[in-house]
Amino acid sequence: MKFHLITLFPEACDAYLNASIIGRARKEKKMVVKYQNPRDFVDNKWGKVDERPYGGGPGMVMSALPIVKAVQAALGKTVRQRLTVIVWFSPSGKQFTNKDADKLTKYDDVVLVCGRYEGIDERAKKILKTLATVKEFAVGEAVYTGGEIPALAIVDAVTRRLPGVLGKDASVEERRIASSAVYTRPETISYKKKNYRVPKVLQTGHHANIDNWRSKK
Repeated sequence: MKFHLITLFPEACDAYLNASIIGRARKEKKMVVKYQNPRDFVDNKWGKVDERPYGGGPGMVMSALPIVKAVQAALGKTVRQRLTVIVWFSPSGKQFTNKDADKLTKYDDVVLVCGRYEGIDERAKKILKTLATVKEFAVGEAVYTGGEIPALAIVDAVTRRLPGVLGKDASVEERRIASSAVYTRPETISYKKKNYRVPKVLQTGHHANIDNWRSKK
């Protein structure tokens, strides 16, 4: 599976994607991450990718064509539309969920378009829809300075679902009964003369009771 990040700041993304479980998945070739920088597709000597918005308003807007050309470069000359999806980020988009992450595992190529400034010229999205399926997501309810953080969240959520990445399918929490409250050794810890103990039910080995406790949590 290939993730293509369209971003002005590949180095910021790579720091996260080279670490821990995601970094190991890359080294083991369970997934591939590639980058295309829109600055490489401008026709001015300054590498300028933004312009003032029509209609007025604060900030700058990313130009459409550098984005489109970066996506085209990522996908190559032959686009297999059935196996390719382009992800567009918008605060007003559909909230990204675990079900969406499961669906994205069905694609061979996932292109994540990371906007900046006041956003991307809307015409880029219209053109991209002629190349492949475009899914528009919001990741969380906050507004970020760029699309890189949402893109990293999606790469992480999808990668952990790929066979062999977590070792066992049961490690994907949402596929089993899990709880936000977890404990490990030692059984009792002391802090400022007060003892904090692991719930007794977790020490019984009674799986039905443990699952019932976790479902309530």
